[in-house]
Order: sequence, then C-alpha cells, then structure tokens
Amino acid sequence: MLNISKRFGPVQANQGIDFDLIPGEVHALLGENGAGKTTLMNILYGVYQADQGEITVKSQRVRIRSPKDAIRLKIGMIHQNFMQIPNFTVLDNIILGLRSAREPILERKKAHARIQEIANSLGFIIKPLSRINQLSIGDRQRVEIVKALFREVEILILDEPTSVLTPQETQELFSLLAKLVARGLSVILITHKLEEVMAVADRITVLRQGKKITTLDRNFTTPQELANLMVGREVLLNLHSTESKPGEVVLRIEDLIVFGSKATQAVKKVSFSVRAGEIIGIAGVEGNGQSELVAALIGLLPVRGGRVLILGEDMTDAPLGKRLQKGVGFIPEDSHDGLLGGMAIWENIILDCHRSPEFSTKIGRLNAKKAFEYTQKLINKYDVKTRSIQSLAADLSGGNKQKLLLARELGRKPILLIAAHPTRGLDVGAEEYIQQQLLLEKKNRMAILLISTKLEEVMNLSDRILVMFKGEILGNLSRTEATIEKIGLLMAGVRQ
Repeated sequence: MLNISKRFGPVQANQGIDFDLIPGEVHALLGENGAGKTTLMNILYGVYQADQGEITVKSQRVRIRSPKDAIRLKIGMIHQNFMQIPNFTVLDNIILGLRSAREPILERKKAHARIQEIANSLGFIIKPLSRINQLSIGDRQRVEIVKALFREVEILILDEPTSVLTPQETQELFSLLAKLVARGLSVILITHKLEEVMAVADRITVLRQGKKITTLDRNFTTPQELANLMVGREVLLNLHSTESKPGEVVLRIEDLIVFGSKATQAVKKVSFSVRAGEIIGIAGVEGNGQSELVAALIGLLPVRGGRVLILGEDMTDAPLGKRLQKGVGFIPEDSHDGLLGGMAIWENIILDCHRSPEFSTKIGRLNAKKAFEYTQKLINKYDVKTRSIQSLAADLSGGNKQKLLLARELGRKPILLIAAHPTRGLDVGAEEYIQQQLLLEKKNRMAILLISTKLEEVMNLSDRILVMFKGEILGNLSRTEATIEKIGLLMAGVRQ
C-alpha cells in the first residue's frame, strides 16, 4: 500500500501511509484507538476506497472496489464485530455469498466435508450444523477463520481479534496463528495491545493520528519503545500500588448469594470487605460470577441470600439511587451501559444529580450555566478530548468515553468506587491514565473494588486479590504473596 490517504469530512483518518506485507509473516498494525488502523485495512479489504494512493498485490497494481474484489485477490478480513448471521448454521455462514458449481443447488455435503477437513487440520472441533447463536465467542471466531480458509485466502486481516476472548482463548488463537503462518499464510494483526505484538508479530508498523510513524522488527524493539511511539510521549507501562494503611470498612459483603439470568446460582456465599484507602482486586476468567456480583452490589440484581453493608448500613435491598446517594460510584464493564450516547456530554456528566441544589433552581429549573461550567471543569481535569461539551457522548472514542465515565463518577467524590473492567479495550495511553487516577483516589482514601480479567492490572494495582471461580472466592492473596502462577491455578479452579 503506497501513499494511502482517506478523509471522512473534516477528519483525516489516513495520511500518506505506506504499508507492506511479506509472505509468511505476522505484521502487526499498532496504534491507539482512532489512529487509523482499521480504516487502512478496510481500504485493503474494499470496504472503503482511498482518496489517493495505490495498492499492489504480487507486484500487480490492483483496484479493490469491494470485499468481493479483495476475496478474488485472496484477501480475507475478520472484523472485530463478527460479520455473522446468528440464526444461520455454521455451514450457511461459511458458504454465504459463494457461487455453487451446481447452481441453483447448494453443494452442502461437499461444503460440510471441506469445513471438517479444515477444522481437523487446525486441531479444533467445529460442528457445521450448529447455529451461530449457540456458540461461544471463541468458537465464533474459529468459524470466521475457517470461513477465510474455505475461501483459500493468502492474506488474512485480524481486527482486534482478542478484544472479546478469555486469556485461554487468546493463547489458543496465537497457537492457531503459528500454524497458519507455517502453512504460508500472511497475517496482518490490528491491535493496540503490546503483549500481543511481542508474542506473535514478526514486524510492527506504528500509526499515530492517521500517520505512519515507523516499521520495526519485533526482535529489535521493546514494549516501552512501542508504547512511546504509539502515544508520542513517555508512557508508564507498569504502575504499581504503594503501601497504605487502610481505614474503616466501607463495603462489607456477608455470605452473598445471587442468581444469574438462567436461574442458576452465579454467586455462592461470597464474603469480603473493602476498606478506605485500599484497592481490592477480583481476578478470574470472565463468566465466573463477577458480572452478577457487581450487578448485585449496585442494586441491578436481587440478592437471594446474605447482606451488603455500606459504612455499616444494610443496603442489601436498596435501589441504585439510594446507593448513589450513600456515596457509591460505578464504572460498568461496557461504557455503553454507563452513558447515553444520544445525549450531550454535559447531560451525561450531570445524570442522577441534575436535581441537586448545585444544578437546580428553587423552582426546579435546570441551571444550565452551572452545569456547563461543572462539565468543562471535569473534562479539563480528566483530559476528555472533545470538540465541545455539546457534542454527543456517542461521538467520543472508546478511551474518551471511559474517561468521561471516570470524570462523572469521581466528580461526585464517592466513598466507594466499583470499577468493572475499567481499562477494557483501551489503548496503552488511556489505560495508563485510568490506572493513575485509581491509584490517586486510593491515596485520597477512597475504597475501590476493581474487577478485571487482566492479571497484570490486578496484581499491579491491588492491595489484596480475590480470585473467583464458578461463583466462589477460591483465593484471598495479599499483593506480596500473589504470583501469576498462583492466581492462574486458582482461576482454573485449583485450590492447592
């Protein structure tokens, strides 16, 4: 790809980018959210057409007007949000859009055998007649890989492939990539995760604000250098919590029992406490009761047994509003659940407190001037990048949405912050910022409950680490005794 440029209205997504791919390599396209990585690859796959520049495949200049052209050139792309029809079978999703040699008759039996052959050669089980909506996220991704190989692609683009995978599924994907490359496939990996780049990439191209910064050999760079190139400044990769003297118990949970969506017991007699000036981290593979625990703590799921106490007051059956008034702050695991995308930034900032004397007049009218001033102060303090406080929350990047959530919750000065996966999907710069703010609030004596699937994050920030497995707390480790090996075994259900 030579001198590729693409503009969307006033936004220059790509500016004069050169990118090349060598047969049989994994080439990582690295950059912060909004750096132009996906746009560049969507141009290669024919989703967008470049405003200028040219593409050559095997030394032949080509025009890629649609994904159909890309597939004809043996280029495949697995998007971050899988392009699948949930109520279709695996087989139907894989053959969708392909011509049949016996049209109008579909050669299902032949396709079924070919799918099984591809899956067996890669060492995993796939059931062609299962419906997509019956599969796990990891299995759905494997279907996408089989779909690409069914089309005999030679170049495979993976867009943030691990963003929805567990650590185990991520390792399985990396092993699979090694097999594909050994067969001669060339892979482009779009990511902002440094650990992935160092684990699987041969070469790395760094983009920043729509421009190419450099291309490096993986063996001649470091995560620190890559982080600095991505962000354009020195980045603190490994923030660590400092020793503190925790104060009074802010949150106490006693023998908590919570049922999940399938009427099964998701949280089983869980007990722990969080004190002022400490961070308690909850680790575990996703789906082991963490989401249900958080929902119960903030009043979105009923408690079937046990108690939730905040500063000694029983809040087990209290609604969310009462918990907020008591001083509970909440960062949900998905920013879409915490923000109203169709409303302005300032409206999101004052949600739940618009009736307070600070923003409401004596006759109940909103004091817009005070609301605007308060919002501007917070977005400046928490570095939320936006054109205006009147802009819609939906228009913010992922990192800035998370900063907006953080600004709103911390702006209320809560005594307890429940942070569920606060850095999920964020690039290294935004992740560093969020972690710094959590450590600062701990220093300011806030009690923080941190739920994360990132082991390094939990170990670096937490004073104590609890490990959840099948709804139970299997381990309660201090920061000094916790190791990746110990936590990893507990996450797998090994008690000893």
